Amino acid sequence: MEVEGGNTSANDAVARKISIQSRRAKVFYQFTQQNLPACKPVLTPSWIVTTFLLMGVIFIPIGLVTLRTSHSVIEIVERYDTECIPEKFRGNKVSYIKDSTILKNCSLYLKVPKHMKAPIYIYYQLDNYYQNHRRYVKSRNDQQLLHGLKSNDTSSCQPEDSSNGLPSVPCGLIAWSLFNDTFKFIRESSELVVNRKNIAWKSDRNHKFGKQVYPFNFQNGTFIGGGSLDPSVPLSDQEDLIVWMRTAALPSFRKMYGRIEEDLDADDVIAVHLMNNYNTYSFGGKKKLVLSTSSWLGGKNDFLGVAYVFVGSSSIIISLVFMLLHVKNPSSFAGRLSFPL
Repeated sequence: MEVEGGNTSANDAVARKISIQSRRAKVFYQFTQQNLPACKPVLTPSWIVTTFLLMGVIFIPIGLVTLRTSHSVIEIVERYDTECIPEKFRGNKVSYIKDSTILKNCSLYLKVPKHMKAPIYIYYQLDNYYQNHRRYVKSRNDQQLLHGLKSNDTSSCQPEDSSNGLPSVPCGLIAWSLFNDTFKFIRESSELVVNRKNIAWKSDRNHKFGKQVYPFNFQNGTFIGGGSLDPSVPLSDQEDLIVWMRTAALPSFRKMYGRIEEDLDADDVIAVHLMNNYNTYSFGGKKKLVLSTSSWLGGKNDFLGVAYVFVGSSSIIISLVFMLLHVKNPSSFAGRLSFPL
């Protein structure tokens, strides 16, 4: 009896195995032949018209809200690269900006169009400046920025990898061309305090620039690029450099300079005393000063709102076209559109 029971159990196991294999083979066959059960909705004219109409009803209000939010941001944009060249040097701007014996101080006056609520962000904007050039982007050493002179390989920083036979920290064209115009803001004879802390990404300060890495042999070569760095301050605290080292993808870009943390009233006149040090004249670049508030969407940018309104309007137009076609010739239109996905 025990032998017969053992044979029965073995036969049952074999039968189950064969059954499972058979089911698997059947499922695999159905999969390869695309015969598996599936949801196959049919695109009827009603479905198509309703879908496009619903997209329009959703997208257009979102776009209008986004545009309204963008327009609530107040911006003051002032170009100063031409205005800050003395009249007698405007025929040869490059020689003026390269002459270190001439003071480059300049004054601008900005009128506040509407009440600007703090914080008010200060940006400098550069146009026709290709930070995305391949040679420029590669001319840096991330390991050196993090570990300093412990990183010996600075070949990627050429042609600004060293000066006077000693390595430069930080090396490379990006650091060498650091923006160095400065701005001071006066309202009614009192200076507005500009907060220049926390203008760089926290991740960059903590993980890309060393807390024990100090500038060394920087801007000591024959050719001086942009700004200099304080050798007693670690790179992780040199936020101007950190902001500049995050290269822009487009030839027109803005980078943060600081924040004014008090409100500006409508019709206030702000005197800006600046040092026009940075050379954009050699390549036809433009320099602008930007003061801007912010919203829950960030700065002023109409693109997102316009995109939503455009997609929503297009969807409604398409739904109306389909509806008219369906009303005009319902049988043939339905026949063309009713097909399984």
